Amino acid sequence: MRIKITKNGPYLVSGGIPIREMIITPEGHHYILREGRTLPQDEEYALCRCGKSRNAPFCDGTHLHSGFDGTETASREPYARRVADITEGSTMKLLDDNRCAFARFCHTDRGNIWRVTARDYDEKNREAAIKAAQECPAGRLVMVDNDMNPIEEEFKPEIIILQDPEKGVSSGIFVKGPVTVEAEDGTLYEVRNRVMLCRCGNSGNKPFCDASHVPSGFNDGGAQEN
Repeated sequence: MRIKITKNGPYLVSGGIPIREMIITPEGHHYILREGRTLPQDEEYALCRCGKSRNAPFCDGTHLHSGFDGTETASREPYARRVADITEGSTMKLLDDNRCAFARFCHTDRGNIWRVTARDYDEKNREAAIKAAQECPAGRLVMVDNDMNPIEEEFKPEIIILQDPEKGVSSGIFVKGPVTVEAEDGTLYEVRNRVMLCRCGNSGNKPFCDASHVPSGFNDGGAQEN
């Protein structure tokens, strides 16, 4: 199961990875994902990376005449070397590489994930923090025990096209599970349990999402409230 990044073009997905659309939805002081539109399934498909396709999330060739520059700029260092901050609780630690896609799953009904991690002596705080970490689609946040072992479910491979009607925008491509992401030059990015790929064409950290879809107002037509 692989996602191949093409030069100034789409993501070529192979291996029959299931794809679906889900909607970021506020519920209380936290967020959930609810089902969106049904998307066609195939063994291979091309996902738009330039943000201009009229058949989003799939590529329709618009990148060929839109002047899209898809140059990859993201660090290829593994996550462990990119961790910028560590929040310590009594029984676990929250690792944070600051690669934010603004999906907001770090908010919980008991406070933000950093606050509840630091207060993990309360079992409900601990549960809320672990849940929030593994729901972060960018893979920014990883909860580990005091021996640095991940506290997280290993997801099955899946591609989720995210919509964010609360902000009036379409969000990124949430890649779940052990899916190989191959750079244009053939380099393999570290396989992660969670990563978010840019599909608005504006990220400064390509191929990964940096939340540019929000200020750019990217909307593929699926971000309306319903």
